[in-house]
Amino acid sequence: MGDFLYTQNIFSCGEISPDFYAINNIHGVSKLENMDVLQSGGLKRRDGLLKVKSIPDNSILVPFIINESEKYLLVIYQESIDIYSNDTKIASVIAPWADTDLSKLQYAQRFNNMFFVHPDYQPYKFVKDNTGFHILRFDFYTNQNMSVNMPFTRFEDTDDISITISASDIDNNHATFTTSADMWSNKWIGVRLIVDNRQWVIESFQDARVATARTNGAFTLPGEAIYDWSEVAFSNARGWPCCVSFHQNRLVFAGTYSMPNSVWMSKTGMYNNFDTGTGLDDEAIYLTLLSAQHHQISTLISSDNLQILTSVGEWAISNSPLTPENVNIKQHTSVGSVITRYLPPQQIEGRTVFISKSCKDIRELDMDMLNQTYNAVDLCLYSKHLMSEPVSIAYNQSLHRLYVVMQNGNMAVLNKYSNTEISAWGTYKTDGLFKYVCVIDSNTYVIVNRQNQNYLEKFDNNCLCDSEIYHFSCTVSALPMIVNGHAPKKIRARKINLRLKNTKTCFVNGKRIELPNDVYEAGHIGYSGDVSINLLGFQFDTMVPLWAVSTSEQLPITILSVTVEGCYSI
Repeated sequence: MGDFLYTQNIFSCGEISPDFYAINNIHGVSKLENMDVLQSGGLKRRDGLLKVKSIPDNSILVPFIINESEKYLLVIYQESIDIYSNDTKIASVIAPWADTDLSKLQYAQRFNNMFFVHPDYQPYKFVKDNTGFHILRFDFYTNQNMSVNMPFTRFEDTDDISITISASDIDNNHATFTTSADMWSNKWIGVRLIVDNRQWVIESFQDARVATARTNGAFTLPGEAIYDWSEVAFSNARGWPCCVSFHQNRLVFAGTYSMPNSVWMSKTGMYNNFDTGTGLDDEAIYLTLLSAQHHQISTLISSDNLQILTSVGEWAISNSPLTPENVNIKQHTSVGSVITRYLPPQQIEGRTVFISKSCKDIRELDMDMLNQTYNAVDLCLYSKHLMSEPVSIAYNQSLHRLYVVMQNGNMAVLNKYSNTEISAWGTYKTDGLFKYVCVIDSNTYVIVNRQNQNYLEKFDNNCLCDSEIYHFSCTVSALPMIVNGHAPKKIRARKINLRLKNTKTCFVNGKRIELPNDVYEAGHIGYSGDVSINLLGFQFDTMVPLWAVSTSEQLPITILSVTVEGCYSI
């Protein structure tokens, strides 16, 4: 029988998976629920939730920040966008997307314009101007001859098809297109082609081989069938960009159904002009990721480089300035990202954090010492049991806190302070289901489903319960003890001592800790100091936590350290 005295005064690893219970010197716990790890390493009860408003089902939240005085929250749902300012709805506009489309809706903001993309829709632009809020279809730059500066290409499924142009009975701007194989259908209506060095728009079709096209101005009929023609890269026939970003003053689109591994960048400063021209430095850029594997681009991130996350790996374009003749692109890692829904990567302490394709990892792209290659560091190595089909993610820079909403309605939360080596995961739970999360400055908003109704709520450090009426408990439990490098056969804790700060409630192993009476007076900030509890009896199941600190009372609690004095045998 041996004695031990063990103090845990830092909880920097948060809740640890049972896979690591046999490893000594991990500064973690077996359970961390509704508590946050502080920069100092201590623990504090999470903030409560303040109810803002009930909102429609299947809504998503998007931050829209123009400047320090204009900060808006967009609540997007079935064919609508509600605009909130200071938690008050101030406007609403009609949107083109169904609620089933919203999980794949991506966006990027530039000043007072936000660009939205979805693979089934032409891009749209959300605008705030002097007259209010508007949503407009994104139109590509039109030249004086009415041609449009969109990217054009030749798709493999039409490589062997020729087009014969013949006169139309309509007028001199129309012609009949006859193809050498079946091609035309309803999906081709409105598609632009470049045939015989002119842009044409398909207006109708007679059958699978005969269609009517329109161009601008009179034209001369070619004397033979044309094999060298191209088709616009974006259309209802081929799909629209699924990813969008801004990088080096260029608007960047990427990934369509037909060209999943392609990237298009606008002319410098002309966001609706994608004409590659003659390759001058400021002209548009088109590139394709070349690899032995099939890549579906899932997300674009403008950081120090243009980072391109795909279904099977992570790429980056490192040139600055970026020009058509100066594109250095390479694959750095092979983790892969989620493509079934949009989970926007977050910038945390200068690094890109994203959810892996497996939905079991949250990775951090970190440049090596030579600033040449990214590594994809696993941020939840010790806590994979908390990852369960992520559906929403957001980072609060002011609080150093990453929120990840899970399909099961729980929220995994990472408190991360690199300067004190804190990287601690825990779980938030509420009387209901978390559905979505969004951050605007220091405010964290969530959508919560309570009793089959969705509510917009936000965390508030002055709230001690959720949505004014829902109580929640918080718990932290010890890891199984490893004493002097050994796993004990039986163990006894004689005494447990807690160092508390600004605390008004505390239970240890289910027993209330008595605090001074004046702590409960109105205006008192809570007790700060040491408290202890004496325990009796041996514990033979040493996988059971030796101590658990909890409370279901809606009062503050902060734990700075836990000290256990006892004996053991092996």
